[in-house]
Amino acid sequence: MTQPAISIKNLSKTYTSKDGGKKHALKNINLEIPQGSFFGLLGPNGAGKSTIINILAGLTLKSEGEINVCGFDLDKQTRQVKQSLGIVPQELILDPFFTVREALDFHAGYYGIPKSKRRTGEIIDALSLKDKSEVGARRLSGGMRRRLLIGKALVHTPKVLILDEPTAGVDIELRRQLWDYVRKLNANGTTIVLTTHYLEEADELCDQIAIINHGEIVAANSKEKLLAHLENKMIIFRLSSEITQIPANLQSYNCKILKNNRLEIQYNPAEVQISKILEEVTKSGLLITDIISEDAKLEDIFMQITSKKAA
Repeated sequence: MTQPAISIKNLSKTYTSKDGGKKHALKNINLEIPQGSFFGLLGPNGAGKSTIINILAGLTLKSEGEINVCGFDLDKQTRQVKQSLGIVPQELILDPFFTVREALDFHAGYYGIPKSKRRTGEIIDALSLKDKSEVGARRLSGGMRRRLLIGKALVHTPKVLILDEPTAGVDIELRRQLWDYVRKLNANGTTIVLTTHYLEEADELCDQIAIINHGEIVAANSKEKLLAHLENKMIIFRLSSEITQIPANLQSYNCKILKNNRLEIQYNPAEVQISKILEEVTKSGLLITDIISEDAKLEDIFMQITSKKAA
């Protein structure tokens, strides 16, 4: 059995306020991130995503639990863990006095990589930073700074790349270029861990998903299996003529009359088969000219799970 890229067991983080009160940022987190996966760690603001990343980065001390990265224990083999991880933080923190090339070169030096083995030029080319390679960080746009942060996280060729909100403030073109490069990294074996509020990104990119809410993992599985548990789907029928009221045999369904001769029906696929809905629509005498069935989206399962937990 292949060991996971990241294994988290019974991880908790508790803060103590000045009045002695306790705030539980993480509550008994158990999570395994498979090697080579494109893993989405999703959750609302304040759910605990950044706390997990900060613990992995060594910026925050955990209260309890065990963490292994590529087989290395975070507490006992800290150096090996840092060598295994590349972390791109949310904040655009860069030394303004270094050029792009200098920043990457010096960062590689921090990891003890000799000059003959540094990948500075390769990373500059891969992230389309060549035109800005001799420009200081303070003169870069937000999108270019984000690319530089990613480049710094890659100088030591980590086995796991953690991207914390990497496309915040990045325009569409830069975002597409970034994801093309990250996909290539993943295809070549790098495990990618992504946090993002753009759920359409996670839907398109990730094969494994974990959802955290109020410091607890509330769902973790492959994207396909999570979507299979979605309780509500929607099908739209385009009709040959205008409909003014719901036929009697369809009134037990969640129906809505839409403009342009359309009828929307929401249903739970675990309870009702779509073939039964088609049969009932046909029995009603409505003439169907087209059918639109929307695929389940990650946003739908995210809202379903987090709203349940909040309730």
